[in-house]
Amino acid sequence: MRKAPGSLRNQLLRWLILPLVALVAVNAVSLYRDALEAGDIAYDRSLLASTRALAERVSVRDGKVVADVPYVALDSFETDTLGRIYYKVTGPNGETVSGYDDLPPVPEGVPRSDLYPALVRFYHAEYNGEPVRIAALHQPVFDDSMRGIALIQVGETLDARRALSRRILINTLWRQALLVLAVATLVWFAVRLVLRPLMALKNEVETRSLSDLSDVDPALVHKEVRPLVTAMNGAMTRMQNLIASQRRFIADASHQLRTPLTVLKTQAELALREDDPAAMRAIVRSIAGTTDSAIHLANRLLTLARIEHGNGSVASVPVSLAAVAGQVGLELAPLAVQKGIDLALEAEDGADTTVHGQELLLHELVSNLADNAIRYTPPGGSVQLRVARTETGVLLEVTDSGPGILDAEMEKVFMPFYRAQASLEANPGGTGLGLAIVRDIATMHGATLALERAPHSHGLKVSVLFAPH
Repeated sequence: MRKAPGSLRNQLLRWLILPLVALVAVNAVSLYRDALEAGDIAYDRSLLASTRALAERVSVRDGKVVADVPYVALDSFETDTLGRIYYKVTGPNGETVSGYDDLPPVPEGVPRSDLYPALVRFYHAEYNGEPVRIAALHQPVFDDSMRGIALIQVGETLDARRALSRRILINTLWRQALLVLAVATLVWFAVRLVLRPLMALKNEVETRSLSDLSDVDPALVHKEVRPLVTAMNGAMTRMQNLIASQRRFIADASHQLRTPLTVLKTQAELALREDDPAAMRAIVRSIAGTTDSAIHLANRLLTLARIEHGNGSVASVPVSLAAVAGQVGLELAPLAVQKGIDLALEAEDGADTTVHGQELLLHELVSNLADNAIRYTPPGGSVQLRVARTETGVLLEVTDSGPGILDAEMEKVFMPFYRAQASLEANPGGTGLGLAIVRDIATMHGATLALERAPHSHGLKVSVLFAPH
């Protein structure tokens, strides 16, 4: 079972808002990373400034490197308002000149920073159980007695950086959330506005009466939905035609059935008033004949109704058309013998006369053609059933030596209850439904139907060609 597509509004909102949320999330991550990078650059610049300030107080006295760091500066380094700061000054020979002796050294492979015109390296380390960021600056020191490079290291805890990161993250998420909410609100109202014509179409269809099958104006909806409205109008037109066909069928059927029923009632009343057994027997025979005609008419009406108002499809199973024609010939042989009609079946031995369709309907098609031919052919005439395999498909031909049909009536005889003038004279009790049934069955099976004069008589030849499969 195919799953229902669900709400169009929900799908539009989902496909518009979810990608938007994803894009906003990606944008938020990108903004957050850029802000952190800018913050790190700013803090590194401040850290470098502290390192340079300390480097300016490093000098050489009496051949030794000394760091003249006042107690005020030490207090500022050790207890900073933004975080704890540690420093270390190392002489050219690796000796600790001042500061924290256990401050982590510069790891191997740390590149020099290209952002500043100084021999400075920045790296992360851990000191006293806390992560720190350290700037290591190489400072030349010299006097008349020595020359060398001192290493000045200044590290700070990451408290200030983390506080800044949290502020940046909260501000970013807050602004992006407001953006998502604003855009989602706009999308919601936009979807409602876009779907308003569809809602108007729904209301118009819902408020229509059951008998109103007129077309819906395609201009009510968007251009992309107009093919749907056009198809719906086409369905309504077909429904109108179907209802009109059903009404015509009911009217014609009631008219056709009223005649034999009236005759039956009249004959029954005559039989009730008749005292002569011989005359009563003759009336009963007439009643039996009228009943047979009514049954024949009712059966054909039911067949036509089943075909015209069915679902228009047939089961695609292989059926031997020659076998069906042979069976119909056996069934109608007593009627042909009774009228003295030569009924013949011609089928090629070994020929593949298989068609795809419904065997019951194909039997009805052949039976209607053969029955019509026998009924309208005068005594002493002939009826031939021929089934053959041709290059274009399987061909069924029914030829009779009856009165035939005028060229002007060749198309009219397919209308239900229409009877050609010659057929009225040959068989006044006919129904006028046989060829209508044949046409519908042929159409359902994708076959072509053709009428023409018989080649050697004034009769009729009916050809039904089934396309190959």
